[in-house]
Amino acid sequence: MQLKDKVIIITGGGQGLGRAMAEYLASKGAQLALVDLDQEKLNAAVAACQSAGTQARAYICNVANEEQVTDMVAQVADDFGAIHGLVNNAGILRDGLTIRVKDGEMTKMSLDNWQAVIDVNLTGVFLCTREVAAKMIELKSQGAIVNISSISRAGNMGQANYSAAKAGVAADTVVWAKELARYGIRVAGVAPGFIETEMTLSMKPDALEKMTSVIPLQRMGKPEEIAHSVAYIFENDYYTGRILELDGGLRL
Repeated sequence: MQLKDKVIIITGGGQGLGRAMAEYLASKGAQLALVDLDQEKLNAAVAACQSAGTQARAYICNVANEEQVTDMVAQVADDFGAIHGLVNNAGILRDGLTIRVKDGEMTKMSLDNWQAVIDVNLTGVFLCTREVAAKMIELKSQGAIVNISSISRAGNMGQANYSAAKAGVAADTVVWAKELARYGIRVAGVAPGFIETEMTLSMKPDALEKMTSVIPLQRMGKPEEIAHSVAYIFENDYYTGRILELDGGLRL
């Protein structure tokens, strides 16, 4: 589909990859509904999108809360009059080994840290996909849903919770592509590797160098490269049910 004047919801749209996607899609004329929990960052992202000459609005919503997601999607539909796409980007990290023994002391990943990641990174994707797809069917709007998975879906040490959630997102991307095709809704995903974000750039230089050294292209990806791929999925009407890996050749 052509992105000009299409209404796209981006969760986690106030910062990092979400904001990069928002600004890239805004440059192509898309109208953006940016969803996050930080009002200040949302306002800045909205202003950046509006400076590209397109319409953008901010929505405070916890994607793991069913009532908030339902209300947010209904409000976006009322504000814009249509919904043509969704980027499920919101996510959190609670990294740690499932079991760790150091100096004779054993620690375990807490159930809270497990559940928090599953709630946001997997249940949140389910809730947003369900509600947006339902609203698109109701409004007879065709379009696409793009899920942000991760190469960690293959299993990354210290990320039992995150890997499980991102693997679930990848699997459900295939399920939803099959289920929603009859309504003119495509579903696909992007699995980023190590990307230059505020989180990675705040790492210690030696840790950052070690991380980069295992990437065949010898550098981390740029947020704009992920945004470019999200736009590609929206614009290519024959792309569905697949996960596009963007990791510089790295395989976990």
